[in-house]
Parts: sequence; structure tokens; C-alpha cells
Amino acid sequence: MNGDLSVPLIIVAGAIIGGGLALLGYALIPHEPSGVVKRPTRLLEQIRTQGRLLPLGILAGLGVLVVTRWVVTAIAVGLLVTFWSRLFGGTRREKDGVAKIEGLAAWTESLRDTVAGAVGLEQAIPATAYAAAPAIQSSLMTMADRLRVRVPLPDALERFAEDMDDASADLIIAALILNSKLRGPGLRDVLSSLARSARAELEMRQRINAGRRSTQRSVQIIITVTLAFVLGLAVFNPTYLAPYRTAVGQLVMVLIIALFGAGIMWLRRLSRFEQPERFLLFRGEVAR
Repeated sequence: MNGDLSVPLIIVAGAIIGGGLALLGYALIPHEPSGVVKRPTRLLEQIRTQGRLLPLGILAGLGVLVVTRWVVTAIAVGLLVTFWSRLFGGTRREKDGVAKIEGLAAWTESLRDTVAGAVGLEQAIPATAYAAAPAIQSSLMTMADRLRVRVPLPDALERFAEDMDDASADLIIAALILNSKLRGPGLRDVLSSLARSARAELEMRQRINAGRRSTQRSVQIIITVTLAFVLGLAVFNPTYLAPYRTAVGQLVMVLIIALFGAGIMWLRRLSRFEQPERFLLFRGEVAR
């Protein structure tokens, strides 16, 4: 039976190595910039992250294949390592979201104090952009540059909302857009209320993230211990796992891995923060 499995093993290993070498070669070839600056989408960011982890996934899969000679397990481990950040690496995204909310709260307070000095929004926004938090400073500087080249304030704020791509920012930007069109009083009080709301959301988000980190750590510990236990049995007691080397055993392994993966996804769902949907959407493509 081992002889029957040797050909599929060689084919799978060759395909994995060939794909990895092709991606490596493409990454090493220099590419001319297109000249058009585009904000990367979430899908593109995820593809780039998976691309960086792909070599580690290939190595991990080949290592498991050499130790256990289980094709199914090798593929599962390779995919697990490749998509590790997708499954368990939401910490950076959560930190970026918290930093953005904190920066928005501080910028709203700064904008409120600047407007209180009888300064219009067209002058207050560029003045407060330089001291903004790094999480939002780039988008604010872009909006300030648009205002300098005589882009109307409502249009500049709409483009700023698209650059931020955040529901919390939509609430603040919507108030600024209404004021820029109506030019009514009470902007300082509205900004004070929005700043307090952003601070309250920041505190809530920090408490939620702290509570869900324990669930993420539990999932990581379960996976690590399970893989270590299986690899230990394969190395020190291979006769115990000998039935899984057959074709029927590999089919059973597919079922086991599917159930195990479903449990992991369920635990991951419990620890994931659901981002609120944006409500400030504009018709058509916003020109950049």
C-alpha cells in the first residue's frame, strides 16, 4: 500500500514545490509602478499576507509529509500555516481599529477647540491635520491638500470618508458635511458630543478585545497541543498510527480533519469582532 501512495506523494510534493518556486520568481522580478496610487483593498491585503506565509506553509507541509507520509495531514498543516494570520492573526487588525478610533476622538477634540476660535472648517482641518495621530494623519493630510487646490469642502469630506472606510469616522464626517452645506451654529457642541461618543466606543472596543484574546489563545493552545501529540505518536509510536497510512485511513483522516477544522472555525467566530457597517456611502466611484 505504501508503494501505491508513493506516486501521489511525489505529485503533491512536486506541485507544492513548483508553485512555491513560481511565486518566489514572480516576487523577485522588479515591476514598474503604474503611476496610479490606489488604496489596497482588504482582499489584496489578505492575499499579500497569505503570500508571505506561503513558503512557511510549504515547508511545514513537506515536513509533516516526510515524518508521517500522510498526504491529507500534510496538506491540512500546510493550509493551516499559510492561513494562520487569517485564522488567528486578527490582533493587528483590532489594534489598527482601536488606534483609528482613538485618533478620530483626539482629532475631533482638536477640531472642536480650533473651531471655537472663530475659524472656519476650511482653515481648521489643515491646521489640525499636522498634529493628528499616525493612524489617520495620512488621510487628513490628503484632505488638507485637496482643500488647498480648491476642492469644495463637501467633496473633500466625502473623499476623506472613502479613505477612512470606517463606520466611526462616518458619524463624524457626516456632521461635518452637514455643517459645510448648511453653515449653521452649534458645530462646537456637536463635535464635543461626537468626541465623547468616540471615547466611549474606544473604551468598549478595548474591553471587548481584552476579553476575546483569551479565546484566541485557547484556540492556539488546542491546535498546538493536538499537532504536537499527533507528530509525537508518528515519531515515537508509528505502529499505533499505521492504519492511517492506508487509503481508507486517509479518508478517515479527511473526516477527522474536517470536524476538527469546523470546531476551530466555530471558536474563531466566537473571538472575532464584527465590524459595524458603514452608512455614509456615495453614489458612483469617488474620484481620487
